[in-house]
Amino acid sequence: MSQCLFGFSVRYFPLTASVAYALTAGFASPALAFTAVEQVKTYAIVGQSGPELYASIGARGPVISDGRRTVAHTTFKLTWQRDYRPQGDGSCVLTRAKPKLIITYTLPKPQGSMPADVASNWKRFADGLAAHEKIHGEQIIAMVEKIEAFSTGLRAEADPDCQKVRAALQAQLKIISDERVSLSRNFDRKEMGAGGNIQKLVFKLVKGP
Repeated sequence: MSQCLFGFSVRYFPLTASVAYALTAGFASPALAFTAVEQVKTYAIVGQSGPELYASIGARGPVISDGRRTVAHTTFKLTWQRDYRPQGDGSCVLTRAKPKLIITYTLPKPQGSMPADVASNWKRFADGLAAHEKIHGEQIIAMVEKIEAFSTGLRAEADPDCQKVRAALQAQLKIISDERVSLSRNFDRKEMGAGGNIQKLVFKLVKGP
């Protein structure tokens, strides 16, 4: 059995934006060859207005590895059960590659009641934020599907100890993982840049309806 572990998080972003909203929420997974566990964790914030809520996010958001706080983030744990089988002709085949994927979305959650207009505005913001993180989850799932497709049946000739096939797999894992990281970064750059959906959501939350 082999294991590998990856992770990802989204940065806290500044208060600059122009107005609009264009995201929808949802955490339903597409049909998979494996079962991905998706879970939502929340952290508590307080406030009776958009600016107060956003300030609370800045003060209470989860801390990432470099010490900065995030608004929301998506992390995942990926492990594999792999079966490498030496063949009678001296080759080796990876006959089984079964992933176990757990995706965790961490999102802010206000405590206590809010004025009706603030609550409505918050829901718009929260739904958009969840939709953004869900896309990161979908990118992770797509990465695992690529790894699974490449892994199953992978074969190396003259490899009685299954070292060549392991090396070939590891090389491809890096390529697929790097592709996913690049895709995620480009997505965040677009979403959080000037006029992006996340900046629009922040502006709408702070300025109100």
